Amino acid sequence: MYWTLELASYLEDAPWPATKEELVDFAIRSGAPMEVIENLQELEDDGQPYESIEEIWPDYPTKEDFFFNEDEY
Repeated sequence: MYWTLELASYLEDAPWPATKEELVDFAIRSGAPMEVIENLQELEDDGQPYESIEEIWPDYPTKEDFFFNEDEY
């Protein structure tokens, strides 16, 4: 399983929190690439919902990871 920003971007509008099954269904319905669906199918399914993309990909960059000062613009 591997994630990139491009692949993870397909899950930004996912209905969080969501179970593995709901995420796979969302990815299929939204036309996400097969790599996204395969990555989701490799997730552990303990029946508990995932709260956000960070639970799936802990290294997912957040706004704090970018050094952009919005006050300057």
